[in-house]
Amino acid sequence: MQILTAYGLADSSYQAAGGEDGLRRLARDFYHAMSTRADAAVIRAMHPENLDESTDKLARFLAGWLGGPSLYREKYGPISIPRAHGDLAIGPAERDAWLACMAQALDGQDYAPEFKSYLLQALSVPAERCRTRD
Repeated sequence: MQILTAYGLADSSYQAAGGEDGLRRLARDFYHAMSTRADAAVIRAMHPENLDESTDKLARFLAGWLGGPSLYREKYGPISIPRAHGDLAIGPAERDAWLACMAQALDGQDYAPEFKSYLLQALSVPAERCRTRD
């Protein structure tokens, strides 16, 4: 008998991602992909040279977004995704590069395949909300 996890309910997604430690690994791998992929050069240039704070912010955001503790709010205060990215020129190509970096980072995680698919699809929503131009 196979037991299916209902991702998106309570903290099921946060737990499937390995909690805070798992999300820190994912964020680290995401920014590594961003720093090495040619198709991500434009979005990499939107970030500071040192990615420590960006990595911390992403891991903390994902924790709360996936139903875990509100780590981002605890350290940085409330977040509005559109407002946080409003000064950046993010169009469909940049959004897609962001998602490609996330897909690569997810490939390196020890997550269930169905969770990887769920998470990438779910992340397309905030990725789209970052878009500031057509």
